[in-house]
Amino acid sequence: MFTGIVEELGSVRRVLPGSRAGKIVIAAHKVLEGTRTGDSIAVNGVCLTVVALGDDEFTADVMPETLRKTGLGQLKVGDPVDLERAMAADGRFGGHIVSGHIDGTGRIREMRQEQNAVVVSIEAPAHIMRLIVEKGSIAIDGISLTVASVAQASFTVSIIPHTAAETVLLKKRAGDMVNLENDIVGKYVQKLLSDITAESGKEPVSSGKGLTLEYLQANGF
Repeated sequence: MFTGIVEELGSVRRVLPGSRAGKIVIAAHKVLEGTRTGDSIAVNGVCLTVVALGDDEFTADVMPETLRKTGLGQLKVGDPVDLERAMAADGRFGGHIVSGHIDGTGRIREMRQEQNAVVVSIEAPAHIMRLIVEKGSIAIDGISLTVASVAQASFTVSIIPHTAAETVLLKKRAGDMVNLENDIVGKYVQKLLSDITAESGKEPVSSGKGLTLEYLQANGF
């Protein structure tokens, strides 16, 4: 489990492609402290298992499912990446519950300055937008962020100077891909409601209408 508080900006040192999968070598320093082979490190929000360690780098396998669901396959040598070790049991919980299991990708629509912050608008597919709520949590490239506003097919987050300096997000541009992970609490609520409505034969909440007071009343809640 992770918290979405990025510990370090690493960089891609090597990409070792295979026919359908591969390995990635990341240059790093801080996240190597206390790390052993088999430990988990989130790379741009993707939970990867360390398979080899060097003095200033680690290697991780990237399986086909990871390449299908995330933007890791687009990384090139020299690209910066957000890095976070799995949460220590005695650590502070500064972000939100982040599993490192990406739900899909979005694309940056625009960035605009708003006094001391930068507002980033991100387009996302319907299955991700369905679980995004205003002032809720979202992990973008492994960064725990608060949703500022929600539209039909996009949402915005506001980036403070510290986050801008310590993460990869504002190093990207409009059109670039980002990894997205919905709040796990919302995913469990959606699953439970879908199971309840499936058992009762009533209309599922995932029909696109969203969870409304009218929906709850119509389904006996």
